[in-house]
Amino acid sequence: MVVATMRLLYHSVAVYLSLSATPVWAAPNKHSDHDLEPCTIVSPISGNFFDLSALNIPDPETSTAKHPRTNSWNTTGHDLGYNFTMNFCGPVIEPLHDVVGVDKDMRRNVSAYYRSGGKTFALGLENSTPIFRGKKIVLNYTNGSPCDDSEYRRSERSSEASSGSSPGSSKVRRKSTVISLLCDKDPAAPTLTLSFIGSTDECSYFFEARTPAACPTINVKETVSPASVFGIILLIGIVVYLVGGCVYSRMVLQQRGWRQFPNYNLWATVFDFARDIFVIVFSSCLRLIPGSRKGAHRVGVHQRGQSGGARGDNDAENRLIDELNEEWDD
Repeated sequence: MVVATMRLLYHSVAVYLSLSATPVWAAPNKHSDHDLEPCTIVSPISGNFFDLSALNIPDPETSTAKHPRTNSWNTTGHDLGYNFTMNFCGPVIEPLHDVVGVDKDMRRNVSAYYRSGGKTFALGLENSTPIFRGKKIVLNYTNGSPCDDSEYRRSERSSEASSGSSPGSSKVRRKSTVISLLCDKDPAAPTLTLSFIGSTDECSYFFEARTPAACPTINVKETVSPASVFGIILLIGIVVYLVGGCVYSRMVLQQRGWRQFPNYNLWATVFDFARDIFVIVFSSCLRLIPGSRKGAHRVGVHQRGQSGGARGDNDAENRLIDELNEEWDD
């Protein structure tokens, strides 16, 4: 009986999990770039899901947070003589009024920049699609300010002098940013530790970001709802309680029959209490029915008259219960 109950409970859990959740370990090629939310990615190797949206700092004017952040992420340039400011999967929240080599309409899309010599240089425009380079998550920003300001001015002049051309149409090498995101599993770690690694000919800039956001997580939107999560936890808890309690009562406490049920005395008391309440409520409702008192009185007289026979019936019932308990023990 116990074995059959355990099997039934295990099968119930398996069916519930299969109906309420999409496996987290599903094949990565099931997802396309269009299926994922911005700033999220699935590893093509392990199939793990990563969500970097916690690193994005929203505009304080549109943020729903009680105390919104008022500055983007910053890191020191060390020997370069200037520092860097950037945001993740979105533009910086600082207003940029004048950016070298970037059109006015595009300044609101700058995701990384630095200031030097009274000028603002963009290191790339907004990008909310991280990629994998092997096992590393990488975020790229491109189309920033020209790598060489003097070269950019010469290109602009030659472009304006050529017929049928407009300013800025000539191709110029522009600054870009590469951010390598590493998982930081330390519970006490800050949201982000951003470090400048280096640059090549003031054109490509490399950064390292250590953050818990770069650790694999569960894609809640594609797996289970909060109600399903609660249901799974509750069902697993019931299974552990019933199965573990029955095994403990049978093997350790040497209980047999219904006494193998965990906390048998407690549940028996609860059952008796509920039965007594039901009898009281039923009797109270019965008294409200017209003519029921006479019927109840006749039943009471009949029961008193048959009290001797009732004792014999009770003895027979007790013997029957003992026989059933012996069969259960076997």
